[in-house]
Amino acid sequence: MGFFEKIRSGLTKTRAQIQTQFQWMVKGKSLDESAFDETEEALILADAGVEAAEALVGALKRRWKTGRIQTEDDLKRALAEEIEELLLPVEKPLDTRGASPFVVLTLGVNGVGKTTTIAKLAGIFLGEGKRVLLGACDTFRAAAIEQLEVWGGRLGVETIKHKSDADPAAVAYDATKAARARGVDVLILDTAGRLHTKVNLMEEMRKIKRVVGRELPGAPHETLLVVDATNGQNTIAQAEKFNRDISVSGIVITKLDGTAKGGFLLPIAQKLKIPIRYIGVGEKMDDLVPFSAREFAEGMVGVEPNKQAHLP
Repeated sequence: MGFFEKIRSGLTKTRAQIQTQFQWMVKGKSLDESAFDETEEALILADAGVEAAEALVGALKRRWKTGRIQTEDDLKRALAEEIEELLLPVEKPLDTRGASPFVVLTLGVNGVGKTTTIAKLAGIFLGEGKRVLLGACDTFRAAAIEQLEVWGGRLGVETIKHKSDADPAAVAYDATKAARARGVDVLILDTAGRLHTKVNLMEEMRKIKRVVGRELPGAPHETLLVVDATNGQNTIAQAEKFNRDISVSGIVITKLDGTAKGGFLLPIAQKLKIPIRYIGVGEKMDDLVPFSAREFAEGMVGVEPNKQAHLP
């Protein structure tokens, strides 16, 4: 299955939400103002948010008033194009060139699929012929260390770890030092999603960044926030806090296949403007795919690639 098919499959619930609205109000009818009201409602129900929905529908109305949208198919194609345009600024693939080892610091609250995402990322890098090392910096959960180590074993990748309750920054330091000494291409650091102590989570993450940066100037080269799509727009406040406190350079969105709220990517792009590196569209190792604005837009609206005809 190609990337487009994976993205399209992962957006099944979101697309169904939008198409149901189209079929109920638009299909077989001449387009009028109500069709655009229903389009806006469909976008909001898909968790696109009021601001993004209004912006998209405003652009669609301008096309309609100049005769560039006349049918339901025109409307769907135009909607896909406008969504693509909104998302294009955050379509920036992760580029690990220019640093060796390239250090990826992963962040995210518990339950978003962070450790599994790390394993999938490691699989991607291994597939590119890169040498990978993992760092188990979530020392507050023994299960997190074990889970990462199990994934590493399956992939044939070593995991640098300390005992449970050790200083996470010390693990990050040792992992960075080991990555340099062993000529590793990519080091991926797992971190806690919450702490069992009184230490503030954000302070701990900042400490890890400082320690890694002292050992390897310029590192971490990517501070990657993992968020769960099933939480919809609730993830935006989460992302805003991480970005404000730690400065996020990229986002991975997991569990997109399990929600009808896939439209929440639109306000993420509109408000945060943080690059979306990958999206998770299933549980298999190869179900973490690079984000594509066009493929996401087409999959969300239900426009086939070979039928996509850009309107003038």
